[in-house]
Amino acid sequence: MKIFFSESNNDYSTYTFNYAVYCMKENREELPMIYARGFLPYSSDPSLTDEVYYLARSLRVDTEQFADISENRRVDRKVADLDIQVHAIPKANLDLSDPDFLQFCLSYAKKRFSNDAMNEERLLYILNRESASHLLRFESNDRTIGYVLAVIEGDSFHYWYAFFHTNLMDDFPIGKWIMWRSIHWAKEHGLRYVYLGTCYGRSALYKARDFKGVAFFDGMGWNEDRQLLKSYCKSDEEARSMDRFKLSDNRQQQLEHLP
Repeated sequence: MKIFFSESNNDYSTYTFNYAVYCMKENREELPMIYARGFLPYSSDPSLTDEVYYLARSLRVDTEQFADISENRRVDRKVADLDIQVHAIPKANLDLSDPDFLQFCLSYAKKRFSNDAMNEERLLYILNRESASHLLRFESNDRTIGYVLAVIEGDSFHYWYAFFHTNLMDDFPIGKWIMWRSIHWAKEHGLRYVYLGTCYGRSALYKARDFKGVAFFDGMGWNEDRQLLKSYCKSDEEARSMDRFKLSDNRQQQLEHLP
């Protein structure tokens, strides 16, 4: 992997000079290390032929600590009547250009993504990324109700994108259930870490709240302080004059505990 930085905003009054941090994957075997360092795949530019990853406040679940909590059991009870079965299919065994499959995913994206963020060009680009290895297919009474595009390598599972019948959301917490069931599937198959993407803003609080064994990448390592994560999510829309290190009251302590 090759790490590089891209200059962003600056504020000379507080000596705050921001850089976005990226890495470029050089081979598939690097994926567990890339995710472990807090990077997530960048997929907004289909013209890129190399796989680029960005550093962010990403979230992961340690399956050795994961166990159902009352909210998980409540969600599972509400969905139980659907009797959903999960099948993990290697991407190589699927026809990713199948019109019905593409329409299923695009129909979800049209309803759930704003500003045409997931059009057909980008969807095909993501599906054909070398790192994307499997699709989890969720079926009820022989009817496909959802997919999860996953990156599986070594001991790591990245829950990248989910697509499902949005009409089910009126009666079932189907999105929550699919994420919870995917974590279970990863644990059942001996995978240690499940990466759940970014965790910013109040809309992401369910990720911080609903899963035991969760930790977030705080720029220095994987932080298990769930209350701190919740406070970050709640304050994400507030403007900050400086980065969190400068704003912290225990800067020296943070330096002494660098990994």
